[in-house]
Amino acid sequence: MSVKLIADSGATKCEWCLLTDGKKKKIMTPGISPYFLNQIQIETLLIKNLVPKLNGSTIDEIHFYGTGLSNSNNVVILKAVLKKLFKKAKISVETDLTAAARALCGREKGVACILGTGSNSCFYNGKKILKNSPGIGYILGDEGSGAYLGKKVVQYYLYNTFDEELRTSFEKRFLTSPIEILENIYKKPLANRYLASFAIFLAENRGHYMIENIIEDGLNDFFFTHIYKYKESWTHPINFIGSIAFGFKDVLQELCNTYELELGKVLKAPMKGLIEYHS
Repeated sequence: MSVKLIADSGATKCEWCLLTDGKKKKIMTPGISPYFLNQIQIETLLIKNLVPKLNGSTIDEIHFYGTGLSNSNNVVILKAVLKKLFKKAKISVETDLTAAARALCGREKGVACILGTGSNSCFYNGKKILKNSPGIGYILGDEGSGAYLGKKVVQYYLYNTFDEELRTSFEKRFLTSPIEILENIYKKPLANRYLASFAIFLAENRGHYMIENIIEDGLNDFFFTHIYKYKESWTHPINFIGSIAFGFKDVLQELCNTYELELGKVLKAPMKGLIEYHS
């Protein structure tokens, strides 16, 4: 009997699944990003939040997927911690984009896209990522992401582009001011997450032409800037993962119809697909 531990980690939270002979146990811990935590902090976090919930299970395999792992130094740090805590386990550490590709495509070829707080995409050949349209972060890029769409919402509010109905709704929803918004964006950390928090306004006000324009334009920018870069987009399904993709699946379908592309799977999170992949 093989005991596997799968992790899907962002910077704020990490979802784990302990797979024992077909049985699944889900565990949540704080996020593990080697950009924000050093080796000792990661070890302390796991000893406190993960190890006690494993009930003494001997782990044979660990498959860890997470943010910040395209940096090889971060992979070394994480592997060292996991090896120290789980001495007998075979350990693999991969990027969140690999998690998306495996969860969405399994062992088939396809284009895999992330539309969450940030955005990313790749062409995956069923075994590994062959092409990646570079992610250049929320200031210069992240087209179609929560931060990108949230930025548009904030612009419409600050430029007074919203009509009176939307402006009133925005002020009631967020109880903030232009000064506070600018302070959060330019002077406080994690501005990308702050901007992404405004994307909920789009989901809550569907049907208004300004809202529909922001959603469609933002997602269209992602198609044009990234999906168009892969010639495989016209011969393989386009798959999406993330809260933005899941929330605006109808718009993704319309855009695929417009560009004569095939929409594949649209998932909110990768864990279900990763369990299937590693089973």
